[in-house]
Amino acid sequence: MPTDLSSVLPRSGASASASPPDLPARAGVGLKPEHFRGIIDAQPNLGFFEIHAENYLVDGGPFHHYLTRIREHYPLSIHGVGLSIGGEAALDVTHLDKLATLIDRYAPQSFSEHLAWSSHGDVFLNDLLPLPYDAQTLQRVCDHVDQVQTHLKRRMLLENPATYVEFATSTMAETDFINEVLRRTGCGLLLDVNNVYVSCVNHHRDPHAMIDALAHQAVGEIHLAGFAEEMDGAGDTLLIDSHGSPVAQAVWQLYEYALDRIGPVATLIERDNDIPAFDVLFGEAGQAELLMQSHTVRENAA
Repeated sequence: MPTDLSSVLPRSGASASASPPDLPARAGVGLKPEHFRGIIDAQPNLGFFEIHAENYLVDGGPFHHYLTRIREHYPLSIHGVGLSIGGEAALDVTHLDKLATLIDRYAPQSFSEHLAWSSHGDVFLNDLLPLPYDAQTLQRVCDHVDQVQTHLKRRMLLENPATYVEFATSTMAETDFINEVLRRTGCGLLLDVNNVYVSCVNHHRDPHAMIDALAHQAVGEIHLAGFAEEMDGAGDTLLIDSHGSPVAQAVWQLYEYALDRIGPVATLIERDNDIPAFDVLFGEAGQAELLMQSHTVRENAA
């Protein structure tokens, strides 16, 4: 396990029985079963852990056993991947009921989902697919977000997507669409900085301009992750939001830019493929905390 970084990472904890406050403006990592025992034994100095809701939509088992113990010491973020917020079909109420049970059980500081669709009829596509940004889709997404927040009795965060294709029928810019969803529903924004970078490279846009255009006051959490680089059929660079590698230097630089505009916000290191030893993720979390602290020092000196 990594050595203590208490000089960089001030201790923060939360009880599952407490009324959940916002996530601390610190760095966290995704909770993976490979790391359960080591986390319980070492209690590493982290701001929070995040889980994927769909891995915990059962009554019992080892995942719940370990999460219950870890939740005693850390704030928790629950991140959904299966609601299909942008889908044409009605939301799955059974799925919402299971999410409500999970949230009641662990009282997380944050719940988030994706601005995407992932199902059609009875078929779940196991992917987060893009939407046309138009008035009809806007109304559907707002209705679904309202339903989720009403059902779960809490504000949710909506994550900006990583996209590889766009709809020619879109009549709104992605940032305008997201900001209007935030305005109409009162939900918050999960700003995935890696997704901003991936989408902007793929669509030949300025990622700094996209950060500038989003509603900064609505950001409740930031995600950082690694991407894979391929070539598309035309020979152009195509970035894939793979979550299978360390955070790229270009994404760290864009994160610094976001901090300068938004200020320190709870920041997750995402890694869902090719899971490394825990100390690798812990080191990236420490890097995020150092950047947050550097921003604070600059702000105080200004």
